[in-house]
Amino acid sequence: PRPQPQPSRQVITNHRLIQNYTVYEYDIRSLILAFLIGEKIELTDHVDSIYDFVLDVFYEEEQMRMTLYQEGSVCGEKILTGDYRNKKVWKNPVKRAVYQLFSKALGKELPWGTLTGIRPTKIVFDGFARGKTQEQIIRDFQKDYLASEEKAALCTKVVKTEQELLSRFPYEEGYSLYVGIPFCPSTCLYCSFASYPIRAYQEHVKAYLDALEKEILFVKEHYKGQKPQTLYIGGGTPTSLEEKDLERLLEIIDQCFSIKDLMEVTVEAGRPDSLSWEKLKILSQYGVTRISINPQTMNDATLRRIGRNHTADDVRETYDLARKAGFQNINMDTICGLPEEGMKELEQTYRAVREMGPDSLTVHSLAVKRSSRLNQVKEHFHHYGATPEMVAYAGKCALQMGLEPYYLYRQKNIPGNLENVGFAKKSKECLYNILIMEELHDIIAVGAGTSSKIMDQSRHSISRVENLKDVLQYTARVDEMIHRKEVKMNGK
Repeated sequence: PRPQPQPSRQVITNHRLIQNYTVYEYDIRSLILAFLIGEKIELTDHVDSIYDFVLDVFYEEEQMRMTLYQEGSVCGEKILTGDYRNKKVWKNPVKRAVYQLFSKALGKELPWGTLTGIRPTKIVFDGFARGKTQEQIIRDFQKDYLASEEKAALCTKVVKTEQELLSRFPYEEGYSLYVGIPFCPSTCLYCSFASYPIRAYQEHVKAYLDALEKEILFVKEHYKGQKPQTLYIGGGTPTSLEEKDLERLLEIIDQCFSIKDLMEVTVEAGRPDSLSWEKLKILSQYGVTRISINPQTMNDATLRRIGRNHTADDVRETYDLARKAGFQNINMDTICGLPEEGMKELEQTYRAVREMGPDSLTVHSLAVKRSSRLNQVKEHFHHYGATPEMVAYAGKCALQMGLEPYYLYRQKNIPGNLENVGFAKKSKECLYNILIMEELHDIIAVGAGTSSKIMDQSRHSISRVENLKDVLQYTARVDEMIHRKEVKMNGK
């Protein structure tokens, strides 16, 4: 038997993972982090202290033994026998074993069980493709992945809706275009996107739009004879552009693709302090069909805490203005688990959202991204992160507003291992959201910090093309960004 890790001094610090073979390192590490979100997991071949947790994974010829130590004492062990090199067969049993060890030691369960990927809906799509019933897929979720019945049912419900929408949409015949505008009025505490304060970067906007125009013209030329089926202008906050710059952006796109001929056009107008009547009229005149006005919370103290320079009343006023400008498809985003918010604050947010009555609503669970300011200052807060009760409450409110779940995804670093769900009224769903999550056709992204997904349907493979995040570097090196796309597109 392998010698047990022996501590040399009585110091409790973070957590360690010991392995003599790294075949399942990513899967094991991801699952540990789902239990110990935000904690530090170090890889090592020995221990010289007493740590909170040490997971010792030891591979022998036809056996894999996992021993979990808590503060120096064995608190659980799992032994799997067979050919562990066969990842297709072994991956799920290995993750179940890790899950069971940590679930017992910590006395808690994860709503999504062993699932750590961002697209659990893919499992449901595959199940339906194999002829399984909805009931069978829900049972498999619980048995194979130890997920809760509630999450399994939600996932299958979302996929049924997606399938219905996609059955009426010839997505195989086209592509979607994402245009990134990496400017914002300010940077939110939790944000990890490429985003630059518009006031400080105003002098660089013209050069950025020049570079963006060049990249958009390349896309038009490459897809000659085809138009994007859906268009999504995101960021950042595109409406943080001055009116003349916003109009120029839309004119560039319109000259290439005739915006009013597209099936769906979304613009992230997420910050109410970035909108005006004039900007709303510009969006409407160019044929934008859907906008997002994202409060995240309707509590003024939280808005100040997370770095948003507007109030809840500003959200209400901007929403009313958008309705007067003729927008019939308005989305709102909310975040469960913002710093220092509990159920009382969440209830206030949803009372206000219900009064406004958006056409769609995205319920996010707070994610603590490594590159966000929140990750650097999280110790300063008494509490942050969504609870299952918060997410359930938000979902119930959405249903009471006549909105149904139509897309779902998960992110790493969500405290509680929860999910993000998009709800919408019938016919108000965002096709782009479904297409990018389910990876069904090319998503061509232009602009700083964007990522394109180029599908090879014959090989069932995806090529990703990343653009530089730094807005000045992107502007100076846009020809390089175009060349990257050209290489990948020609290699399909």
